[in-house]
Amino acid sequence: MSFNSIKIGKYTIPKPIVQGGMGVGISWDQLAGTVSNNGGLGVISSVGTGYFKDKEYSKKLVADRPLSEVNFYSKEGFGAIIDSAREICGDKPLAANILYAINDYGRVVRDACEAGINIIITGAGLPTNMPEFTEGYPDVALVPIVSSAKALKIICKRWKKRYDRIPDAVIVEGPKSGGHQGFTYEQCAMEENQLENIVAPVVEEAQKWGNIPVIAAGGVWDKNDIEQMLSLGACGVQMGTRFIGTHECDAHDNFKKVLLGAKKEDIQLMSSPVGYPARGVVTNLTKLVEKREGPAIKCISNCVAPCNRGEEAKVVGFCIADRLSDAYEGNTEMGLFFSGSNGYRLNEIISVEELLNKLMQGE
Repeated sequence: MSFNSIKIGKYTIPKPIVQGGMGVGISWDQLAGTVSNNGGLGVISSVGTGYFKDKEYSKKLVADRPLSEVNFYSKEGFGAIIDSAREICGDKPLAANILYAINDYGRVVRDACEAGINIIITGAGLPTNMPEFTEGYPDVALVPIVSSAKALKIICKRWKKRYDRIPDAVIVEGPKSGGHQGFTYEQCAMEENQLENIVAPVVEEAQKWGNIPVIAAGGVWDKNDIEQMLSLGACGVQMGTRFIGTHECDAHDNFKKVLLGAKKEDIQLMSSPVGYPARGVVTNLTKLVEKREGPAIKCISNCVAPCNRGEEAKVVGFCIADRLSDAYEGNTEMGLFFSGSNGYRLNEIISVEELLNKLMQGE
């Protein structure tokens, strides 16, 4: 099977591969810039940009952590990451992943537009008002993440009625992805919710709205998986975890080692303060949390609205902002290491260019 390019809004992605947005700091300037430069779509995570360049872009710190959402989602840090990625990829299409559940969602979307991002991808909630934050930036393409045809229908109806526009593409994500899921624990295990069973209904719904391009995500690992998704009607795939195994991935070497050392049974679903189950590697932290002996929860960064200023963090036993940033900084004792269900298959660190060649050629 030969692979075609993807068209997202006014942008053409030569290779039908979108790199997943991984925060804190796993997909920032080096990874996203290099993926875009090599013909895929590089995606910068907007989460925790106040940690960029050793917290240089946080105006206020408490206990060495960015204080409040204005510093955790640092406009200056985000802009610096985008500028640095641009030095690598030039004017090739570059995307940002901005979670709908974050505090300051609208402001962070506008920050991305002002910094010159071409495509905005949003999951972790139903972004029914996403277009209002990109007003004045008609060239910025908007891509929601959904887990069902019903969710896409709701988004399209609302966007068409309120803003007279529809998504420029849609990502359909199954329950084998890393990080937060669009399903409950029980739904993650159900056969009808597996990626191979939800792609076709989303493609069918997308066609009703004028052939919106559909990108499949969650558990996609190799050329065979890509071909399967294309055969189901998707025009491309999104892959996150596989890109952690690259030299250019912005993750700490310790993060990469955790995944390289993970076994299949080490990658599990866990509760999260965001209100959705999340998939990651069982580590020292997860064992401490199970015994309710995890680190103190102080809600310094106020990162996500569903957490209600640390209330949900206290219920599940950890602060997600602090633990993800610990992982970014290489703290294997207290870090939270998200991974897709296939993360145990990582067995080497290669270049982005080599990975994309493997995915396209099946070597």
